[in-house]
Formats: sequence, structure tokens, C-alpha cells
Amino acid sequence: MKKNKTLLISVFALAAGVIMLAAGVLRGEARAILEKAVVICLECIGIG
Repeated sequence: MKKNKTLLISVFALAAGVIMLAAGVLRGEARAILEKAVVICLECIGIG
């Protein structure tokens, strides 16, 4: 019984994560995060 409950919680958490990831991509947040990451990396090595 406990194993089934753990499996159900795991599946629910995975589904919630996939839904949130898809929502972020649809809102265009992936591009914003990539741009910020590029700026941080360039600042780190002294180019930006």
C-alpha cells in the first residue's frame, strides 16, 4: 500500500513539473533565462 502511495506522489510530481516546464516555455521564459545565463558567463570570463 505504501509503495502505491509513493508511486502516485512521484507520478503527480513529475506531471506537475512537466506542466510547469511547458508553461514556462510557452511564455517565452526559456529565452530570457538563456540570455541571462549568457550575460553571466560573459561577465565571469571578463568579456561582457
